[in-house]
Amino acid sequence: MAKIKYTPMERYCKEYLRYLAIAKTARRSYAESVRLLEEKGFKPIDSFKTLKPGDKVYRGYLDRTVMAAVIGKKPIAEAGLKVVGGHTDAPRLDLKPKPLYEKGPYVYFDCHIYGGIKKYHWLVRPLALYGTIVKKNGEKVNVEVGDKPDDPIFMISDILPHLGYDQAKKTRDEFYPAEDLDVIAWTTPKPPKKKKGDEDEGDDAPKPDKGALVEFLKKTYGVDEQDLLSAELEVVPAGMPRECGFDRALIAGYGHDDRVCSFAGLKALLDAADEIPDQTASILMCDKEDVGSMGATGIQSSFFENTVAEMIERQEKNARDIMVRRALEKSSMLSADVTATADPHFAEQDSTGNGAVFHKGPAASKYTGGTSKSGSSDCEPEFVAKIRKIMDEGGVTWQMAELGKMEKGGGGTIAQYMSRFGMAVLDMGTPLWNMHAPCELASKFDCWQTYCAYSAYLRAK
Repeated sequence: MAKIKYTPMERYCKEYLRYLAIAKTARRSYAESVRLLEEKGFKPIDSFKTLKPGDKVYRGYLDRTVMAAVIGKKPIAEAGLKVVGGHTDAPRLDLKPKPLYEKGPYVYFDCHIYGGIKKYHWLVRPLALYGTIVKKNGEKVNVEVGDKPDDPIFMISDILPHLGYDQAKKTRDEFYPAEDLDVIAWTTPKPPKKKKGDEDEGDDAPKPDKGALVEFLKKTYGVDEQDLLSAELEVVPAGMPRECGFDRALIAGYGHDDRVCSFAGLKALLDAADEIPDQTASILMCDKEDVGSMGATGIQSSFFENTVAEMIERQEKNARDIMVRRALEKSSMLSADVTATADPHFAEQDSTGNGAVFHKGPAASKYTGGTSKSGSSDCEPEFVAKIRKIMDEGGVTWQMAELGKMEKGGGGTIAQYMSRFGMAVLDMGTPLWNMHAPCELASKFDCWQTYCAYSAYLRAK
């Protein structure tokens, strides 16, 4: 078995493994990212009346989305800024607003799919429950169950193969209805009714005991069933990220897409934070990408431009909206999002010579989208050439790739929503196997070189 030599790559991957184990949800990713930023001396933007070169600033929103920056020598209104932008949400199952229901003699959590994982991937695997319950008085109660050694786990059942002949005849999307992706929450039945003499007081069949589960929640978390109406509870795969293969060259874990890139951007900014850049260097870690980047914390919200406006207002005496617009047009971004590694088992899906390969570094994608580049920003070649120069001068190992053959599917990233500002945007992120699955695979070398790529970009003159 290969022994770990603590090279810079291994040290970086050790930090990433720790982060990935903590950041099971966007809220937890946010909290850990803010902790690391503040540890490095970054302060909330509201604590600055003015911003000067070298200031380390961040702005968070709703405990999910954060932007951080090291202020450059050139004013943002004049020079714009560099951005490494990714997302921290991942496919999961959300508990519905009224999640507790009885079926047969058991009690289940009623769930709603968030993001794209094949439905059968959720079945018969250990699951954990994370989230926040907010009471009417504003008190927040955190829930974290399923990953500690003594925790119970949760599960969604499936039929045994001996009785699954009818199921086997159905298509992948038909054989397990989405509405049945419900988590086993409580199986202990109600105590049987007492009998008087030989006369039976009632039915002996086991009855579900939702009341016992509600009482458990009250004793354990101090919440009642109505408090679940204002809860954000997420079902995610249980278990910690692990090294994969005898050579330990891969990392297996939930949520690589897209915490592998977001963490690389965060780490790159943290490590460059004591240098004053010419152009303001920044990162953006957002939410909701897996459901279309909508909502107040998605990249289609006004959070990014509002944050840039807040920074310009602290640099310019007579800040105006047009300054924000001009600054955005002068800005550039690496869209920090993963792509697919070509899988030899599915070679028919890959565009010959254009698929990403493990251990060749992060993959730059000039465009994403479907057959006709639908949902793509299609980066201009001038910016691609600039990034090529930065990567080569920084000694970064990287590759150019597409996401499979044109008529086999496709996908998009946040690049399309950022390029609307007139920014130059190029997708560049870590290639994965098992993308959008409960356990994804990434190459350690590619994780490391993704960090190196973002570092080179943020530090380039």
